[in-house]
Amino acid sequence: MTEDQPLPRPFRDEALGSFAERLASAEPVPGGGSASAVAASLAASLVSMVARLSQDRPKYADHAGLHIEATAAGLRLARRCLDLADEDARAYGVFAAALKMPRQTDEEIGARRGAMQAAARRAAEVPLACVEACLEIAGYAEALAGRSNVNAGSDVVVAALLAEAAARGAGQNVLVNLPATGDGSFEGVMTARLDGLLDETERLASRAREVVGGGQSRDPLPGPGGG
Repeated sequence: MTEDQPLPRPFRDEALGSFAERLASAEPVPGGGSASAVAASLAASLVSMVARLSQDRPKYADHAGLHIEATAAGLRLARRCLDLADEDARAYGVFAAALKMPRQTDEEIGARRGAMQAAARRAAEVPLACVEACLEIAGYAEALAGRSNVNAGSDVVVAALLAEAAARGAGQNVLVNLPATGDGSFEGVMTARLDGLLDETERLASRAREVVGGGQSRDPLPGPGGG
């Protein structure tokens, strides 16, 4: 398998039950990385739902700009995360193929090592992109907390929880692949980037839960997304 080869069936085209059955099988794909990306997609979809439930309601008119922005962003991020679920599975397939390369001669061993390192690099980059998307999702959940339909407050919390869990799940896939890249500098940069993303995602998700739990109403955000 190569990076540009399509999967037999994109995960977005599968019924939920079918995806769950594939996830429960003994096959390595889909695995935790794809599951994390799908969870992130659900979180993003909830962001759009909450924003839509808040639109055209006089009580929340001061936050209209945020609701419009969050609706579009949630849809965009949901699509992006489903794409990443496929990319994660494809990246694993490339790495698995590299593992099966012949290694009888020094030349073959070198070629196999190079292919494995390149594949491992990609297999770390894809879940990091998922973590980045999760941070953006958590940011919208935090922004909507106290600025959206109070009846959808629990949905804001679920979006925040799913975004944080998905980020941590994807982060594990980053970390497990980094040693196989054979590049200590790349590993250090990626680890530092991941730590920062996870810390900020956790902060935003915790803030969203805190605001909703406290029943707070918040002032409009400054700028175009405020109101």
